[in-house]
Amino acid sequence: MTARMNRLVCRFDPTAIDPTQDFAPTPGGDLTIDRRGLFLEASGADIRFAISARQLLVLFGRPHARESGLDAALKREGPGALLAGMGTSPATLANALGGRFALLWIDLDKSCIAGLTDRFGTHPICWSREGGALLLGSRAELVPRAAREVDPQAIFDFLYFHVIPAPRTIFRGTLRLEPGHLLTADRTGQRDVAWWQPRFTQTPVSDLPALEARFRDGIRDAVAREVAGDARTAAFLSGGTDSSTVIGMMKAAKEGAPRGYSIGFDAAGYDEMEYARIAARAYGVDHREYYITAQDLVRNIPAVAAHYDQPFGNSSALPAFCLARLAREDGYDKLLAGDGGDELFGGNSRYAKQKVFEIYRAIPGLLRAGLLDPIARATWSQGVPGLAKVSSYVKQAQMSPLARTEQYNLLQRLGRDSVLHPAFAAHTDADAPLRLRRMVWDGIAADTVLDRELGFDWRFTLADNDLPKVIGTTSLAGLDVGFPLLSEELLDISLALPDHYKLKGFQLRWFFKDALRDFLPAEILSKKKHGFGLPFGHWALTDPALKRLSEESLNGLVERRLLNGHFVGDLFSKLLPAHPGYYGEMVWIGMMLEQWLRANAPQTRF
Repeated sequence: MTARMNRLVCRFDPTAIDPTQDFAPTPGGDLTIDRRGLFLEASGADIRFAISARQLLVLFGRPHARESGLDAALKREGPGALLAGMGTSPATLANALGGRFALLWIDLDKSCIAGLTDRFGTHPICWSREGGALLLGSRAELVPRAAREVDPQAIFDFLYFHVIPAPRTIFRGTLRLEPGHLLTADRTGQRDVAWWQPRFTQTPVSDLPALEARFRDGIRDAVAREVAGDARTAAFLSGGTDSSTVIGMMKAAKEGAPRGYSIGFDAAGYDEMEYARIAARAYGVDHREYYITAQDLVRNIPAVAAHYDQPFGNSSALPAFCLARLAREDGYDKLLAGDGGDELFGGNSRYAKQKVFEIYRAIPGLLRAGLLDPIARATWSQGVPGLAKVSSYVKQAQMSPLARTEQYNLLQRLGRDSVLHPAFAAHTDADAPLRLRRMVWDGIAADTVLDRELGFDWRFTLADNDLPKVIGTTSLAGLDVGFPLLSEELLDISLALPDHYKLKGFQLRWFFKDALRDFLPAEILSKKKHGFGLPFGHWALTDPALKRLSEESLNGLVERRLLNGHFVGDLFSKLLPAHPGYYGEMVWIGMMLEQWLRANAPQTRF
């Protein structure tokens, strides 16, 4: 199995560029340039380039243009169709593109370099500075720095978020460009700005049927773009509304039965294969089922953990990898994933929960101040049946939505001082993750709490977590991946759609489901969301090999003086057996961290 990898390594010093030396014509294939002030290597199945005497453009991915003329030119000429537009305004050009992409542009006349990522950062660009030079790489370890040191704050962020959110990376002094951002450098300095910022508008809907038709057309067009071309394309099929919609539209876009891949778990409360079968029957899917086992985890955890350019803790990465590998073995080149429907159209249960808390805000102020608030503050109310729930409700309703989610954070609940070794904790700032969350929350351009929650999830749930999960595991299996539900047509609808269509009463995703009520099977429209989660905590208790791998991995973090040995002992002897579903998450992220360190930074110790 050969991983699908892009490789970009670049060092650009604007003060050292030779203004008299043009770019030499370069034949197709990989690109290498080594000249005064510039070193660049670019290669990979998803990288193409255009070059003229004075400009160079490196294009990641296969974007489409939103304007038909430019799209036709892009299909005809490739990256060359974009070269002139970059010189005018990289941000304007980026706004004209859709899909997954990143761009790197160099202009010798201006001694300038610019790099930008798409709206969700699906083709990452990492960067650093060394003297007056800008250093860039498609992965954190490819940034050509003289020294590469693991950043303890990045590890703390990982333990908090279970990923390392941009702009930080695992290496000190190396940053990851944030989604929708543009980085430029020239002789006057360096700038990192957003070229795209979502703005939610709550636009009134005058013709709902027409908007729903536009929504369906948007999905159909996005799926058709993804399956066009020579790549053999299949899809993930969980049996939820998103993946069922995508594979149903594949049936409409291309002749023949679409191929769908579904994961199953032989564990009560985790398996939803029956819903995948319902979708398969409804759309005539050529259906492949794979039931994952604890042995699959033991075999694949080290490779999956090591493949990412920094520790990554989403446990559904393993099921996604097993399906992607199966698709590759079956001869497929690309998979479509249904990520994005919940975050664009209000499908997460916490959105409805927030609405429950907003009821408190509607209660007259005198009643809140004179009765409810005193009950919430009174210690005696905690022991009175019914009043304890009132007290808890009032306390949570008084919190901001952001503060409320912070109290459920696993590291916060377990206690930083009990989990971490003092030698490691001394190098970390416990408030840094909270500052990042608040900065993102405050920066979202929205007038309602629900839209602010959506924008927040576009960053932390999609860009930093779910999309890297799917991109990383499919690339390890040697596949490309597409996300049709994140098309610009659907983003535009989401940004304008009023709250009461996203969340009607307490009905999640009302608009999405109403628009597809004659397309999706009734059982799938009414099912609760589940996804590709796995019963890791239960298996870590019952499977000897997985138990051994888990304990050995976390004890490795104890030896690195990263985790507290007493906590790890209690985790396996008391906490995990009592609540395997809850505490299994802590075991998982610790195991993935240690496996990444062993493969990529084995000397790390605090």
